[in-house]
Amino acid sequence: MSSATALARPAAPQPFGAHLRHWRQHRRLSQQGLAEEAEISTRHLSFVETGRALPSREMVMRLAERLNVPLRERNAMLVAAGYAPMYRERPLDDPALSPAREAVELILRAHEPNPALAVDRHWNLVAGNRMLPHVMAGADPQLLQGRVNVLRLSLHPGGLAPRIVNLGQWREHLFERLRQQVQATGDSTLAALLEELRAYPVPEGAHDTRLEGEHVGVALPLQMRTPDGSVLTFISTTTVFGTAVDVTVQELTLETFFPLDAATGEALRRIASA
Repeated sequence: MSSATALARPAAPQPFGAHLRHWRQHRRLSQQGLAEEAEISTRHLSFVETGRALPSREMVMRLAERLNVPLRERNAMLVAAGYAPMYRERPLDDPALSPAREAVELILRAHEPNPALAVDRHWNLVAGNRMLPHVMAGADPQLLQGRVNVLRLSLHPGGLAPRIVNLGQWREHLFERLRQQVQATGDSTLAALLEELRAYPVPEGAHDTRLEGEHVGVALPLQMRTPDGSVLTFISTTTVFGTAVDVTVQELTLETFFPLDAATGEALRRIASA
């Protein structure tokens, strides 16, 4: 079993105790440590984890909160304990999510003439501003059909990988982000995606260029060649809705790119005006 797959959450359905044990171990907490965090006795926590005692709804939520369990997985824990899910999951085009959708669209538009996009929990493209197609130009059309996975598009030999100047450095950055995401969520789909991306061939010389300005886990420069041969240099950042109470919104990530030099900024303004 690969290290990424080993991080994935156990397959459902599982009793509540199995969910609890998984997330406790995932967060590297002992029963005593979690009991202290949740302000309950270690004995009671042990009974809940082994199935000898059923937790109340409030206890499920308290433990999930202390373990920083994602909303989707909190719903699974509630169901496993015999309660109804608490957090709704609706498509982003649901009328009830119009404020969130409008906020996303506003941020993406306001970021022009710089590229920006929004992705779901599996890095599938949800929305992008009008600069995004210029960044994706030249990719294999098959990678742009259906649901576009931006990580696959970025690192696939038929995607943007041949145009990324610091490809080795960018790959390492994306792998680390994805590994941390698998660690945080236990998502088996993300674990499989990480294994797929790692298997892509790396062109000769991909590790020759490393750009300055990397802030591990926060931002990394990205340098790309455009189809006309010019070079654009960006720094990327991400934004999430940290206080969301809807599963879809909590799992949404905005990826924004800023020009790292004057030539890139001028090129983007020229593209936008055209």
